Amino acid sequence: MHPHVQLLIKCIDLEEKEQANRYKLDQAHTLKQLKAEGLALHPIIVTRRSFGYADYPEISFKLSFPPETNLFRDGAAIECFITGEEPVKGVLISLDGKNGEFRLFAPDFPDWIEDDGVGIKLAPDTRTTSIMKKVLNELENNKPLFKLFEQLHGNPITAKGLSGVNTTSFRNHDLNNSQQQAVTAIMQNEQITIVHGPPGTGKTTTLVEAIVQLVKAGEKVLVSAPSNTAVDNIAKALIGQGIKLLRVGNTSKVDETIFAHTPEGKLNNSKQLKEIKQLKIRAEEFRKMALKYKRSFGKAEREQRNLLFKEVKNIRTEIKKLQAYNEEKLFEEAQVIAGTPIGLYDAGVDHLHFATLVIDEAGQCIEPLAWCIFPLADKMVLAGDHWQLPPTVLSNEAAKLGFNRSILEAAITTVNTIHLLNVQYRMRQTIAGFSSDYFYNGLLQTAAHLADTGAHLTFIDTAGSGYNEKHGPDGTSLQNEGELNIVRQLIENAALNTTQTAFISPYSGQVTAAKEQLPKEMRISTIDSFQGQEKENIILSLVRSNDDGDIGFLKDYRRMNVAITRAKEQLIVIGDSATIGGDPFYNAFLVYVEQHGTYRTVWEFEL
Repeated sequence: MHPHVQLLIKCIDLEEKEQANRYKLDQAHTLKQLKAEGLALHPIIVTRRSFGYADYPEISFKLSFPPETNLFRDGAAIECFITGEEPVKGVLISLDGKNGEFRLFAPDFPDWIEDDGVGIKLAPDTRTTSIMKKVLNELENNKPLFKLFEQLHGNPITAKGLSGVNTTSFRNHDLNNSQQQAVTAIMQNEQITIVHGPPGTGKTTTLVEAIVQLVKAGEKVLVSAPSNTAVDNIAKALIGQGIKLLRVGNTSKVDETIFAHTPEGKLNNSKQLKEIKQLKIRAEEFRKMALKYKRSFGKAEREQRNLLFKEVKNIRTEIKKLQAYNEEKLFEEAQVIAGTPIGLYDAGVDHLHFATLVIDEAGQCIEPLAWCIFPLADKMVLAGDHWQLPPTVLSNEAAKLGFNRSILEAAITTVNTIHLLNVQYRMRQTIAGFSSDYFYNGLLQTAAHLADTGAHLTFIDTAGSGYNEKHGPDGTSLQNEGELNIVRQLIENAALNTTQTAFISPYSGQVTAAKEQLPKEMRISTIDSFQGQEKENIILSLVRSNDDGDIGFLKDYRRMNVAITRAKEQLIVIGDSATIGGDPFYNAFLVYVEQHGTYRTVWEFEL
């Protein structure tokens, strides 16, 4: 077996082990600790119960507190629990602010679902890890694909230069030169092409144009991304271009535009749906009969209840078969099929022929997930930015072995067909300038209409003020009360529109404290949760202030690249130059601010 395949399988095992340890609810891992670490949401308030597409129980809920929940991503494996009862496994469909939805893998809702004290916690995602291991173990059997694997982990992949393409055939006439070149490269791609899209450079616009062109040329295209949100984002844009798209996978929580393009939405008014409805009514009757047997019952009643639930399960299998039969026709008709890697893997589309697979946000996709869907197409396009946040990995040991290295990072060192989108349309020139110099070799230009019109970048230095970092009440994450004090004064004195301003910080402890102190209408978030978003004004609190110059995970400069590229008009960074200035990256940033921005000190504020 190839040594890198072995390494990836070892990493998956380490990650599985870490998940099992981390998510355990026992004497050693109390509920309070799990909540403090952002691994549990408790208590939840159930607002709605229903049965979803494949007749699984689905629960909408709200929280009475604003969660800081980077780890509760859509599609995350969860368990619904209450003290003293067996937890029920499920999957998180969505979590937006204080409202969320999840699906349970059970024939019915647990009896206790609306009792006080119900919560959900993250659970090991053994299904995804077992699929990844299976795919890696079988990789060497697929000769062409294994050759690509060896090339990505060894010899550079060279490709022919681009031949000319008639740009007048582009549907979108507003594409800039670098976007046109990327579209051309995708159309002429023979094996693997990379579209490197720094913040605000119109990556989605470029991919949509390329996919439209591929479809026009008669190709059937697969589109994927590691999160449902990213899949929906590109799916919506393709639907807007009139593409026949089928969105598969975790589609219970999609807006109406996309719902009409899911298997459920497309079958909504068909005669097959009537058949499915009849089966669901039968399942509901058996379910109700089973529920007559309450929790305190004897052996005979238990057996009767189990038989009834078995019948419910059989009907559900029948519903699934019927749906699969009907979906087959939809798969054939679609020009583009879109879903997360596991969503596409589960859709069973491997018998269809796809010419191109496009993975968006490939910088967030761990390598084994990509190999789950690479076999489905002849050619690959990886789009993203490896200078933004890498994939989330829980196991430090696995991360040290490179498990948080995305498929984009793995490919970018050996693939020579890389097309940088080099004009950004999001932020003022000064805001983009430091990122361009430090991460993109000065190649990232700013669109002409975003030339500076005043002061757009400010650093507020707290050195010498005694505004030191402290551990929050939960003891896990850092806070800096002094920096929040400055933020409150900025909001009062600078007349910042709070609905157009976001407060972000690398530390969840600071975010928790900010949610208690800053205006409710303000967006308040960790940097990780804010990736992919933007606001007119951003206030970034760095938190670290100590005598040892210890900056902890501020050392991950990619996180800072995300943080300093979210603001469109005004970026205000608050930090302690004495603590961060010893680090070459932050020293370069401070020098840049002195040359191009506004440098203020804490003494200008009321201490």
